[in-house]
Amino acid sequence: MTFSLKQTHLNETHDPSLKSWVESANSSDSDFPIQNLPFGVFHKGGNGESARIGIAIGDQILDLKNCIKLGLFDHLPEPLKDACTATRLNSLMALGSEPVSLLRSAVSQLLRLDVEQSPPEADVLVAMTDAELRLPAEIGDYTDFYASIFHATNVGKLFRPDNPLLPNYKYVPIAYHGRASSIVPSGMPIRRPQGQRKPPDASIPEFAPARMLDYELEVGCFVGTGNAIGQPIAIDQAEQHIFGLCLVNDWSARDLQAWEYQPLGPFLAKNFATTISPWIVTLEALAPFRCPAFQRSNDDPQPLPYLHSETDQRSGGFEITLEVWLRTEQMQSDGVAPVRLSQGSFSQMYWTIAQMLTHHASNGCNLRSGDLLASGTVSNANPGSQGCLLELTQRGTQLITLPAGETRAFLADGDEIILRGFCQREGYTRIGFGECRAIVQPSA
Repeated sequence: MTFSLKQTHLNETHDPSLKSWVESANSSDSDFPIQNLPFGVFHKGGNGESARIGIAIGDQILDLKNCIKLGLFDHLPEPLKDACTATRLNSLMALGSEPVSLLRSAVSQLLRLDVEQSPPEADVLVAMTDAELRLPAEIGDYTDFYASIFHATNVGKLFRPDNPLLPNYKYVPIAYHGRASSIVPSGMPIRRPQGQRKPPDASIPEFAPARMLDYELEVGCFVGTGNAIGQPIAIDQAEQHIFGLCLVNDWSARDLQAWEYQPLGPFLAKNFATTISPWIVTLEALAPFRCPAFQRSNDDPQPLPYLHSETDQRSGGFEITLEVWLRTEQMQSDGVAPVRLSQGSFSQMYWTIAQMLTHHASNGCNLRSGDLLASGTVSNANPGSQGCLLELTQRGTQLITLPAGETRAFLADGDEIILRGFCQREGYTRIGFGECRAIVQPSA
């Protein structure tokens, strides 16, 4: 079984019978079996060394710099080996999908449980519990899309009941430029922002801590090879410029947003923090979980020609199950496990990642290795699939009741939000994205 897109071919690395000599990777509930092999950047605590590129395998990290130093990948091209010894993934991303696929194959061979091949005698693994996970790349630019028609419609109904979906939505992938400097790795606390907000009963705005702090469940897309300024990217070549996907929580202060967003859109209500998961799952790893693009209704317009590809329509979607979990400060104190707030699928996005990237570059905008594109909030049509509290609580009018009797309209100080994502399909090994988590701290 193969898909049409060159970079989504299935190969031996997807074989569900493969096992690893790293025992934890063989657990059925592991996010990081040998069929996944996502990339990240880590630092070994207390050793004074610089950050390193690693690959997640079970509860361990394969140290690529050590592998290169020990000659385990001597057969790989020199530029590829050099990129593996960097402190960020940008150089590796810039090489393109074929060298990364070559590296992925070599890592798969190294980590396989094979009676004819002994595990490396040298210590090339670092326990995740002994490592600090960093941002995987130097992110020069960050763009946030609005690709879920269900999210756009639900939010539109709250503010424009008679005209929830603006007429451009079905023609153009809507987006805004976010703030790259405030993107932080999973685990870093998020401080409640302050800003201008205007309560409904007030005649003038006030400057105060946000009261309507929200999360947004999104999928992030890291650019691999970039494009020259002035040079668009054709839809059928778009995925050749994508390194892989991660989870994104684009925190939002809804009360600040409601006051400031007109007429130019998101600003301080969005740029105070964006949390991303530390592991980037490559498109090659996701090949078994491709699906058709979202099926538009007969009344919807077809994408304009530059955004339309038969190949992308056949296999441009991804069957990624996405979840949001919440643990309050009281729940943590009482030893209560997090509660799931929502579950949805990335397959229901109105625009594919190829369409988003192609549109981004269609005016000649130059994308660079390590740039981050986010999907916008992922929501589906069914109840309980909404990817933010703004939708789940109907702008705070319908409270969520938690196990200990606590209620939430929006986030309270001490709340921890945990995003999770995974792919599973009969005949293939389940793979995951790990977690994207953060605890809300009081305003400064």
